[in-house]
Amino acid sequence: MKAVSISGFPRENVGKKDAKKNRNDGKVPCVLYGGKDQIHFVTDATNFKTLVYSPDAYTVKLNISNKEYDAVLQEIQFHPVADNILHVDFLEVFPDKPVTISIPIKHVGVPEGVLKGGKLVQKLRKVKIKALLADLPDDITVDVSALEIGQSIKISDVHRDNITFLDSPNAVIIGVRVTRAVVEETLVAGAVTAEGAAAPAVAAATPTAPAAKQKK
Repeated sequence: MKAVSISGFPRENVGKKDAKKNRNDGKVPCVLYGGKDQIHFVTDATNFKTLVYSPDAYTVKLNISNKEYDAVLQEIQFHPVADNILHVDFLEVFPDKPVTISIPIKHVGVPEGVLKGGKLVQKLRKVKIKALLADLPDDITVDVSALEIGQSIKISDVHRDNITFLDSPNAVIIGVRVTRAVVEETLVAGAVTAEGAAAPAVAAATPTAPAAKQKK
């Protein structure tokens, strides 16, 4: 999995007043936990552009006081009005311990059902997985070429080595839905077939008009 590097500096004070000052200076208060000790630090708000405002998933290389830590973004708090970042929690990860993370779903191919007038609908944009750091993929790619109208791919249909999927097995990832155009086309086709089948019976049931009598 791709990684982004973020440099930070230890916080001298951990109070609300200090946090507010840091935010006013364009910095974000953060905490790294999961290791031997919790580490409180600050980093520039611009460092989160790639990590937060992207559909991709990343691990993080944190450099704090010239010491590097492997981590993943665990929780992020936004201002309810201004939408700027208020606080970020990072979880330290280790090569021998599984990591839980959400990664994007991507699809390839053109479904058979779409070629027949159906509509491709993606229900899940990300899935939650658990794997060792070295086994984390950039994304989960599914082939949708064989999907017919009314068919879908669920979590239980996707299998990857060394990865555990944590979402419900019955959760639908992507599927092909019937469209109004397909329904109308089916109804019209059915009506034409029914009309064609009924036509001979109507003709047979119509009485033949009697021949006109000749005048004497």
